[in-house]
Amino acid sequence: MMNPIDLLGLGVVGLRTRPLRALLSGLGIAIGIATMIVVTGIPASSQAALVRELTALGTDTLQVMPVPDQDPPARLPESAVAMARRIGPVRAASAVGNTHAPVRRSDRADPTSGTGLSVLAARLDLPPVIGARIASGRWLTTATAEFPAVVLGSVAATRLGITAVTADPQVMIADRWFTVVGILATTPLSPDIDRSVLVGWESARTELRFDGRPTVVYLRADETQLETVRSVLAESINPERPGQVLVTRPSDALAAKRATESSFSVLFLALAAVALVIGGIGVANTMVVSVLERRAEIGLRRALGATRGQIRGQFLTESMVLSTAGGMAGTVLGVVATVAYARWQDWPIVVPVESAVVGVGGAVVIGVLAGVYPSVRAARLPPAQALH
Repeated sequence: MMNPIDLLGLGVVGLRTRPLRALLSGLGIAIGIATMIVVTGIPASSQAALVRELTALGTDTLQVMPVPDQDPPARLPESAVAMARRIGPVRAASAVGNTHAPVRRSDRADPTSGTGLSVLAARLDLPPVIGARIASGRWLTTATAEFPAVVLGSVAATRLGITAVTADPQVMIADRWFTVVGILATTPLSPDIDRSVLVGWESARTELRFDGRPTVVYLRADETQLETVRSVLAESINPERPGQVLVTRPSDALAAKRATESSFSVLFLALAAVALVIGGIGVANTMVVSVLERRAEIGLRRALGATRGQIRGQFLTESMVLSTAGGMAGTVLGVVATVAYARWQDWPIVVPVESAVVGVGGAVVIGVLAGVYPSVRAARLPPAQALH
């Protein structure tokens, strides 16, 4: 029995003596494997870009509020935010509370000029939870939250005629002047915030007689545990009256995101299977033709004492070497093509590790399967018939 090193050298001899055919055959399997890498890598990068956009729509966000139209009105406890934060998968929680105070541009403006705008007490950690950004000025700080200072939502700023924070503009809330320190950009996840005038939590208590009870609690949780969090939120926030707590359903974008992941996974498997089958057929065809053309070589080796097992090993090794080399080249080619296309489209670069592993491992398997029949056929040729 030949040792592996000698068997490998013997298998490479056939490839060296016909370099053009070996190159073309290797190119065939390389294209097949590269196709598999590309059809998994490019959709995966596209999926990552789509998932990033869907995640920006708040797929990990929930909102909690009192059930409306109750007599007497339902109310959340002051401890609602703290209780929500105790739930394991919850990463962040914040809240706003309606002060029910009127707002107008000045003491000479029509008292109804602020109709449709809400004056909300806001916690300092609100912006990152709802994905809010400052368009002008700054957000409330520990200092300004205790004084008459406000941040305007984008729609509220337009309605009140304040487009930028310059020269310390002021608005009148109830009968008190408040200095505008910031203006928010549009907040897609919480459109109610756009129509709001946001006051510091403590300032709302002292200046507007705010009772400290939140009217909306915003939270972000582990996306995979979102439904579980939702199922326990009411009891956690208000254990005495959970029926008075309304929890929003997970964003519809979450369902779209999960459906996208599922459909892409099915597509990956189907396209990869097609690419591997095509590559395997090409190698098998090449090896069958090689056996037919090398009958004289087979007969001569058998006449000189080579066993059937050694003949089988020679052609099987040749098939595996050819497929492995093509698989490695195809993997590199596919990765390069995927990275280049993803950068061109400004997508996240995602090359599934399993695709690269399958690229090389699949090529070895293809080489074995494609070489079995030709190697067995070569080993069964009688020496006399082969030489004839």
